[in-house]
Formats: sequence, structure tokens, C-alpha cells
Amino acid sequence: MQYRLNILQKENPNHKIKLQYKWISYDLISSHLKRAVITAEDAKFMKHSGFDYKAIQMAYKKNLNKRKIVAGGSTISQQLAKNLFLSAEKTPWRKIEETVITLMIENVMSKRRILEIYLNIIEWGNNVFGVKAAAQYYYNISTSSLSARQSSRLAAMIPNPRFYDRNRNNPSLLRKSDIIRHRMVSIRIP
Repeated sequence: MQYRLNILQKENPNHKIKLQYKWISYDLISSHLKRAVITAEDAKFMKHSGFDYKAIQMAYKKNLNKRKIVAGGSTISQQLAKNLFLSAEKTPWRKIEETVITLMIENVMSKRRILEIYLNIIEWGNNVFGVKAAAQYYYNISTSSLSARQSSRLAAMIPNPRFYDRNRNNPSLLRKSDIIRHRMVSIRIP
């Protein structure tokens, strides 16, 4: 959050920039959103211990074939490690640090706590952080009131939130949202 705020302040030195952010407890977050985010970001979240080796291997092969990074295999736990403790800089050392921190997170936190923190810190649009701010910003409702459709749309935005904030009716966002909504019924949440 601080990293994004610094960038926004540098880009807009004459404007007072304020982050939209409020923490919300796990029990007040819609089950639809929890399912949608797990579906979109880490379908094996409840089964793995921090790493989805199959997803990592598939992303590696896909990136190798395309000769550039087009897919990631990071779990929610890995993303939490990166977002909480590491810079946005992409280096081999950062990936090693992310691995160690992920192992630590998985050993000291429950899946419920990992998901709660993740939902409260991720970016959901330009200057919008956390699920409470996202529910207010996009739908003007509480997080507990998010429907399956709204939740799947928010989950579909996670990989590129600032782009989708500006392009809310993007066809690929709408397709991905529909896919998530249909798959999320089978997802178990902590």
C-alpha cells in the first residue's frame, strides 16, 4: 500500500492522495467473495502447505513456450508473503525470500487467518486496498452483502486491478468473472 501511495504521490505531486482502505474481520466478509477469490487465485488453497507445485510447473512451461512471463503459479500464501514483506522488485533473491516467508506463514497461521489478511491488503483498483474499500468503491455496499456475481467480478480483477478499475466492462474480465462464478460452488473455504 505504501509503495503504491508513494508512486501515486510522485505522479501527482500537486494533489493530496489518500488510500481507500479499512480492515474488516473474516466473519464480516461474504462467503461468496471468499469462494470467488480462492477459485480465481488458488483453487487448492485448503489442500497445500503454501505451494502448488503443479501450478508452478504449468506456469513455467507456459512462460517457456511464450518466451516471456504470461502466467504465474503463486498461491495465496505466496502472494501474501510478497505483499506483506517484500518489494515489487523481481529478482531471484526476492523469490527465495518469498519462499522462506511463505513457509513461515503457513507454519504459524491458519488458512482462515491467511485468507483474512490477504483479502484485507490486496489491491482492488487504483488506490483501493482491501475488501471493505472494494465493496464500497465498486458497489457501495458492505462486504457481507456481496453477491456471487459481485464477488466473482472482484476476484477476476485481482491479477490486474488498476487496469480493470479503468476498464470495468472489459470482455475478458466479464468472461473470467462468469467462469469463476460457475466454478466457485465447489470450493471449500476456511
